[in-house]
Amino acid sequence: MRLKGGWIRDLAKPWIGLGFSLLVLLFVGAFGYRVTEGWDWGDCLWMVLITISTIGFGEVEPLSAAGRVVTVLIIGGGLVVVQLTLQRLLRLSESGYFKRMSELRFRRLLRNMQDHVVLCGYGRIGKEIAAQLQFEGVQVLIVEVDSSRKASAEQKGLNALLADATQDETLLLAGIKQCRSVVVALPNDAANLYVVLSARGLNPSCRLISRAENEEAANKLKLAGASVVVSPYVAAGRTMAATALRPIAVDFLDLLAGSDCEIEEFFLTSDSAEFNYLEYRSLSDLELGKKSGAMILAIRSGKQLITNPAPSIEIAPGQALIALGSKEELLRLRELLEKVLLSVEKINC
Repeated sequence: MRLKGGWIRDLAKPWIGLGFSLLVLLFVGAFGYRVTEGWDWGDCLWMVLITISTIGFGEVEPLSAAGRVVTVLIIGGGLVVVQLTLQRLLRLSESGYFKRMSELRFRRLLRNMQDHVVLCGYGRIGKEIAAQLQFEGVQVLIVEVDSSRKASAEQKGLNALLADATQDETLLLAGIKQCRSVVVALPNDAANLYVVLSARGLNPSCRLISRAENEEAANKLKLAGASVVVSPYVAAGRTMAATALRPIAVDFLDLLAGSDCEIEEFFLTSDSAEFNYLEYRSLSDLELGKKSGAMILAIRSGKQLITNPAPSIEIAPGQALIALGSKEELLRLRELLEKVLLSVEKINC
């Protein structure tokens, strides 16, 4: 990877000669007016500037014969500089200079991205994932090795990086150190496994979601460090079965995904001393729903899941509260639990 300073020098180099020629013309012309007309430097430079730019505001003062000769020479020099500039622009366009400039701006954008989702692969599944994340207002970076798919992503208003996601250099450029999660949706299980291994090695705390074609691949991806593994065929089969048996429930989830409501999991600290800040422990006394507007759907304690918890249920260290509500309601709930809250992780519906 080229260093930042090297890129800047390469981009500035073609313009150094033209800039120097323009400065020489400007000051030599001003000196000519200074000698022939006796004007101050401000008027001299102004006269050269309006002459080169062909604005033609008019002469600062009536010119002498010598001053007119200087003006003719300045016009001739300006035409030469303009011609050289046009020739340089054509050569730079043919050499891919402007493409490199665009790439430099994009790399600067990548360095400034924070808390985004890196999506590896923009196939059929990747497109659906990106569309949903875009709908949710989440910043997404597509990593795709196919230029046509990259162009398709950019047409949708997405940032896309044309690179191989299996390379460590690509993941670092994509912001693996500061992203919120990495979604691996490549069509090949081996490639997905390679990306998961690389991403886990580069950022051990990153949340990794990967697709898998079969159960064997899913097990290997989990061993490699994937936080969640999703099989499109298994997920589709379960959805179709649920639609046949519980259509209302499936319709509700689809409706929820298209609304401003979200489901979030609030992880409570395992430090029991932190719970001393709470005056009450039961849901009825805490009045979380009444104060925030969010609904507590379930409480997870280890492997046990308590759904539709009763008001008498008490929260305890190490638990996770699963809540439903709008962004504003969930934010208020987070503020109520702030003293005992470990982290908040969003669950995509």
